[in-house]
Amino acid sequence: MHNSSKIILGIDPGTVIMGYGVLAVEGQQLRLLETDVLKLSRHKDVYKRLQLIHQQVSDVISRHHPTEFAIEAPFFGKNVQSMLKLGRAQGVAIAAAMQAGLPVCEYSPKKVKQAVTGNGNADKEQVWKMLQHYLAFEVKPKYYDATDALAVALCHHFQSRGAALQGKKQKGWEDFIRQHPGRVKK
Repeated sequence: MHNSSKIILGIDPGTVIMGYGVLAVEGQQLRLLETDVLKLSRHKDVYKRLQLIHQQVSDVISRHHPTEFAIEAPFFGKNVQSMLKLGRAQGVAIAAAMQAGLPVCEYSPKKVKQAVTGNGNADKEQVWKMLQHYLAFEVKPKYYDATDALAVALCHHFQSRGAALQGKKQKGWEDFIRQHPGRVKK
């Protein structure tokens, strides 16, 4: 079976703003279900922030019933304290997904940008423009964390589709042509 229908929840973890995006995949059609952010800056207590992340991810799961969960891995920066905080936020989001029985996949920021734009060093504006292309939506986000999360979901779709296609190994051009007769130009 080739990923005929699935719902992917993508998360861009953060301790001040966490982005999330929900993508429906039906055959070859992609559809945006929801994308938004959870603003955590008004809460001083770090543990309250973690509780809210868990609650928000759980609420999104309850609303959309995703079949897959993808999250952006923290990038390795120079500030160790920031990395630890981000890792906690990511861990709490993953725990909510696992509690719901979802398979979890993690992608580096560079991998997400590469999958969505073809350039691992793309900026947030380029990512947003490509998401517009793939998902046909017009509204420019107030926070790029939301579109980053949607890009994580789209990256996961592309990666899982590629893995499914890789399962069909060809033994040469004859085998490829036999498996893809519509791609031959006469």
